[in-house]
Amino acid sequence: MAGAESSPLIQSRADLIEAMSRGGKPKSEWRVGTEHEKHVYRKRPLRPVPYEGESGIHALLEGIRARTGWTYFYDRENPIGLRNLEPVGGISLEPGGQFELSGSPQATIHGAAAELDAHLADCHTVGEALNIHFLGLGTTPLWAVRDIPKMPKSRYGIMTPYMGKVGTLGTSMMYRSCTVQANLDFSDEADMVEKMRVSLALQPIVTALFANSPFIDGKPSGDLTFRSRIWLDTDRARTGMLPFVFEDGFGFERYADHALDVPMYFVIRNKQYVNVAGESFRAFLDGKLPQLPGEKPTIKDWEDHLSTLFPEVRLKQFLEMRGADMGDRAHVLALPALWVGLLYDAGTLDAAWDMVKDWTDEERQALRDAVPKTAIHTPFRGGTGADVARRMVVLARQGLAASGLGEEQYLAPLEETLRLGKTPAERWLDKYNGEWRGDLSHIFEEAEI
Repeated sequence: MAGAESSPLIQSRADLIEAMSRGGKPKSEWRVGTEHEKHVYRKRPLRPVPYEGESGIHALLEGIRARTGWTYFYDRENPIGLRNLEPVGGISLEPGGQFELSGSPQATIHGAAAELDAHLADCHTVGEALNIHFLGLGTTPLWAVRDIPKMPKSRYGIMTPYMGKVGTLGTSMMYRSCTVQANLDFSDEADMVEKMRVSLALQPIVTALFANSPFIDGKPSGDLTFRSRIWLDTDRARTGMLPFVFEDGFGFERYADHALDVPMYFVIRNKQYVNVAGESFRAFLDGKLPQLPGEKPTIKDWEDHLSTLFPEVRLKQFLEMRGADMGDRAHVLALPALWVGLLYDAGTLDAAWDMVKDWTDEERQALRDAVPKTAIHTPFRGGTGADVARRMVVLARQGLAASGLGEEQYLAPLEETLRLGKTPAERWLDKYNGEWRGDLSHIFEEAEI
């Protein structure tokens, strides 16, 4: 956990903008990063895994540390993750013990696949001896929030009570949901704007294609992606479809203004989290933060604050695509492949923008609101989300093919969903209502990753 003491103070609005704009880089340096979270559980009997104990998540971290040579990072005296040997990346713990790999930036999807396979081998080798297993679903299908052991991370102790003030499902987001994300680069402000608009517009369609969380509390939830439902009632101030991104003049400065208006969670001082939940970063800039009177923020404080925004696409020094449920290995790799195919070839990016540029704020929001329940079957402009998804996947395949690297293969699970006309969630529901006879324990075998 890094504090802000060594970071320079913010001197002007230009510093706020530069914290994002400095991510711009030439196309030759563009990379793709993949982050994914896995539920952890024990078998026979099925139960969640605590942090403590000889076979707890701390022991899992220690086993992977010994196997990889990666180094711990801490919250107080507790190891809460591992930093890998690259400049960026590692393992971190989500609030309910969800085990997250933040992958290093990769030049190709093939590189992301090799990284994922090495990580899963580490998890399986160490986890098997501890009776720790990993589940690739968007939500844990059985356990309530109260049943899930809490990880010893100070920021989550701040966030948990705050969630109850701003929504009804925020703690479900924290403790029993899992996602896969893709992080992509931009060259400059204009490139960022086009990529952000395309990815925000298409994010509900991606959410629909990756729908993989139909169960909650031991039964069907009524949604195909309950994880996506959760985000509709988590904290409206820091989530959503960001309609201002589509307004004339949008750029880094407008996103900074938005971020300034999102209430804060915490400030880190002396390696400790200071609870400032609900306070204003604008007040902090004026030295009027009640918890730190007279103190003004550093660049690191601003970067920390940007990391607490949770829109469907998040802007930092790269773009984070945040709309997909966690799934199996094939779906983990399909997500970065889809977005690289759409966004990294100029012709494909322009074609994707042509496809969505006349969508209205109301249409984009209506899609976002409907896909948790109906996914690819959501009505849209005389057709369905599946019709849009087919065009999107065809474009992504063209974009990937342009590189000549053979990365189109990673789109196969999405093409299978469209061929079947059934999302992964619907295929689980077919089993639940058929051969499983309502016994959800089977999913822990079949969705193990």
